Amino acid sequence: MAAEAPVGNAVGQDVGALRAEIDQLRRALAGRAVIDQAGGMVMVLAPCRRGVARNLLVDMARQCNTKLPDVAVAMVAAWEGEPLSRLMQQALRHALRRLYAEDRGCDSSPAVEPSGRGRS
Repeated sequence: MAAEAPVGNAVGQDVGALRAEIDQLRRALAGRAVIDQAGGMVMVLAPCRRGVARNLLVDMARQCNTKLPDVAVAMVAAWEGEPLSRLMQQALRHALRRLYAEDRGCDSSPAVEPSGRGRS
């Protein structure tokens, strides 16, 4: 019987670890959905591609020192009428200015095209 206790304990630990991993994956999927929704909103408001929209959200998250899903939740809430915090408003303005400057070719660093060559 003494041999069964460590085996049962190991199985219990494995089950606990698997449950924790499942919870983490569920949270990640829920966060992904709201990030995709916020990215779609950015694509509509500032006509751009998905990757550019995501980068804008990531830039906002960095500026606000917060996580990307939190920025996405705030953006979706703003779309539904809840005002963005002052910090997020500033971060959004900054990110949009940079996006438009890059679009006009006014950025200070050359963008790399998919072919690997810089923009001329």
